[in-house]
Amino acid sequence: MSDEKYIFSAGAKKNIFIVLAVGIVLAVLGVILMNSGGHHDAHGTDHVVEAAASHGDHAVAAHDEHGAEAAGEHHGGYHWTHRLKANLWINNLFFTGLAIIGVFFICIQYVAQAGWSVGVKRIPMAMASWLPIAGVLMAVVWLLSNHELFHWTHASLYDVNSPDFDAIINDKKGYLNFGFYMGRMVLFFGVWYVLFLQIRKHMLAEDIEGGVNRWKKLVGLSAVFIVFFGYSSSIAAWDWVMSIDPHWFSTMFGWYVFASWWVSGLAFIAFVAILLKDKGYLSVVNANHLHDLGKFVWGFSIFWTYIWFSQFLLIYYANIPEETIYFVERLKSDFYSKIFFMNLVVNFVLPFLLLMTRQSKRHARILKVVCPIVLVGHWFDFYLMITPGVLKENGDFGFLEVGMMMIYASAFVYVVLHSLAKYPLVAKNHPMYNETLHHHI
Repeated sequence: MSDEKYIFSAGAKKNIFIVLAVGIVLAVLGVILMNSGGHHDAHGTDHVVEAAASHGDHAVAAHDEHGAEAAGEHHGGYHWTHRLKANLWINNLFFTGLAIIGVFFICIQYVAQAGWSVGVKRIPMAMASWLPIAGVLMAVVWLLSNHELFHWTHASLYDVNSPDFDAIINDKKGYLNFGFYMGRMVLFFGVWYVLFLQIRKHMLAEDIEGGVNRWKKLVGLSAVFIVFFGYSSSIAAWDWVMSIDPHWFSTMFGWYVFASWWVSGLAFIAFVAILLKDKGYLSVVNANHLHDLGKFVWGFSIFWTYIWFSQFLLIYYANIPEETIYFVERLKSDFYSKIFFMNLVVNFVLPFLLLMTRQSKRHARILKVVCPIVLVGHWFDFYLMITPGVLKENGDFGFLEVGMMMIYASAFVYVVLHSLAKYPLVAKNHPMYNETLHHHI
């Protein structure tokens, strides 16, 4: 049982390529419809400007005082490519999160000296194989799209003689500038990937050699990764998401992005483990292991909601215009408000109710329903973080969004399954292998 190895079959590859092809067709169809029917698909048109006005005169006054609209503006107007680039950024961030959470999950298990998870640790190791691809995609998309995605990248904002001069953004130029921004991105992906390579090397060597020497090294490496990840993930959230709205900030935003990444990663690990079980793999994994994964998905769905509500409540209670504009854009919009409330239902209400009982967390069929709900729900969470800041009133959801999601998902799954097939599915010489065999809760 401990020597089982996943076979990435021709049938599985065919299904992934079918999804990829359908995604490409839908994305192309979405672009064609945008060009034939106007600059967007005719959803919510004037909600941001009217929302800001309905919010009260104090929000508009803050607008004028800052010298640049808090809701943001796009130099050169809206174009369908802006929506395409926004979709690229959303998917880059979401799937980068799944990859980096793969490493984080492994490190948490080693630092906690957990034995229950030995049977599933190859799954997050395979997820992390997406990291170098994610790093390249993030850098390329940012270099090609930064003006459309990030208002602060326009040089005129820093020119005191320009009518576009923005004193607030100018005060942040020591942090928000091309060199420092790209340096941080390269540093984060570089350190994440180097540490992952070391962790994977020792994990595979541990499986061959046995004993505890490699395990001790992995505990140390994992501690280093967790500390670095704690800082870098928060800064990455500021850089890659929060700076889309450069006038707005939240001290809880790093935690918020992490919570969304973390619960998505847990849902993906649980979902893949169940599918592998259905195919006859992972014989060491039983209902007790699924129960643990189900508890994590349930518990961290509540944790995400706690962070969401804490951030919202602080901003709502303070009622400071330059803070509330973030929620005004989303709550007062005919289009975004639907996604805003759907976000809470899909990412909190459904997981909370469906996984509330002990039996539901141990039931593979229920987890196979809840985990995809969580994954899709948190994709929409990133959509809601990014799209209003980039596209303003031109935000929409249609063939392009579905197609791009399918393209990225198929590529990510292909990389994960390809990596999963390279090594034995279970580390038979892990020091705590017997513990996972006898795990019972």
